[in-house]
Amino acid sequence: MTRCSRRAMMTAAALLPVAMTGADDAGHADGPASERYFPRHGSLAHRTLAYDLRLSYAPGSGHLRGWARIRAVATADSERVTLDLSRLAVFNAHVDSEPVRTRQRRGKLFLTPAHRLPAGAEFTVDVRYGGRPGPLHTPFGAIGWDRTGDRHRGTLVASQPLGAPSWFPCNDRPDDKAAYTFRITVPRGHQVLANGTLAAHHRQERAETWTYHHPAPMSSYLAALYTGRFRHDHSSQPTGSGPPVALHNAYPQRLTDAARHDLARQPAILRTFAARFGPYPFDAYGAVVVDAELAAPVENQTRSVFGSNHIDGQRGAETLVAHELAHQWYGNSVGVSDWRHIWLNEGFATYAEWLWSEHIGEYGADAIARREWQSLSRLDQDLRLAEPGPLRIFDDQVYVRGACTLHALRLTLDDDARFFALLRGWHDAHRGGSCDTKTFLAHAEAVADRPVRPLLCRWLYETRLPPLPPRPSH
Repeated sequence: MTRCSRRAMMTAAALLPVAMTGADDAGHADGPASERYFPRHGSLAHRTLAYDLRLSYAPGSGHLRGWARIRAVATADSERVTLDLSRLAVFNAHVDSEPVRTRQRRGKLFLTPAHRLPAGAEFTVDVRYGGRPGPLHTPFGAIGWDRTGDRHRGTLVASQPLGAPSWFPCNDRPDDKAAYTFRITVPRGHQVLANGTLAAHHRQERAETWTYHHPAPMSSYLAALYTGRFRHDHSSQPTGSGPPVALHNAYPQRLTDAARHDLARQPAILRTFAARFGPYPFDAYGAVVVDAELAAPVENQTRSVFGSNHIDGQRGAETLVAHELAHQWYGNSVGVSDWRHIWLNEGFATYAEWLWSEHIGEYGADAIARREWQSLSRLDQDLRLAEPGPLRIFDDQVYVRGACTLHALRLTLDDDARFFALLRGWHDAHRGGSCDTKTFLAHAEAVADRPVRPLLCRWLYETRLPPLPPRPSH
């Protein structure tokens, strides 16, 4: 997610949502939940392998009926399965084809099978559910499933960080990654976009079913679904590093010319980042422009979403286009083990904006970093980048200080080849996984040809803003 309108998203709510207070009702089976920023979201008692979501949506009434099949592995001996689901009612559920007792409470769904699940056992959950999905209200604004309000009654999903339970039952932790299949039925004439690639499209007399498949590991908050009517642009883009990428952009008819212009340099951004970060990690990418204004774009995996307010026909938001594309490497392919490490997502993507500016000959990364450092220096020095606190994970300082941290590392190495080898190696080593700050520190020390831990620790763990190293002599 980009940092535009970030402060507008941070509410002054005095009360935290249920998701941020207390221990998970799964108790000891869910392990040290209190160590996580949002302990009531997700369960540590199982690891998800795959989601198969079969949904039927009626745009007129806003009603959703769903069947979720979830394949998972128990990570601890468990007497029940705990999932996250809000605002929607469960009709029935099965574990390994056997009906189970269900209970819903405060955004959690508890399934109690007849037999205990031993650690290491693979199991399958089927949940039939329905209702009128809508955004969840959090300190970061209303997030999750939402309607665009246009005449086609379209929908969009922007779930970062806690909105996925607004539309499907899931293990809502950023480090729980799985493959996804979406089978979405809508009235004839409506279109559907989801993560991955279109595997099938069937038309019936009054309905259409769209099937998308995304086999790469994906966190629940990155799962996306858009319905409505769009114009589409398809192309196969060589990246110069790895196989071609299927590029698919979609936008409202009225924004066709402006959107095509504003997104025209996506292939160049893709090639530039592939040269810096390594091969693009997925087989598809695209931007979806919805007919609604959004506070900020969101980097849903392979399907970033932009609001109509981000399209002006003058590439006024191209830094946001670059930011969300960079997240496909850093934030999506390499995710975080907990939201406290979000600088590894947002600092990297913000620095990628500066690299794109440098590449096209506008402002160099060093000039941008020094300008942003001056802005940071005028703020209260009260944030630890590697431990910002649950309510400040989207603070501007996380984005900008994170990017300045990477620039300080680049200046210290004084060797662009080594610096970009460090970034590529970070992605190569952890592609498809989830990491933390401690792991990045170890990686940087292993790749650098000089001690960098003291420098990085000052930027990451001290509240006082360190100085940027001197400009390179060359």
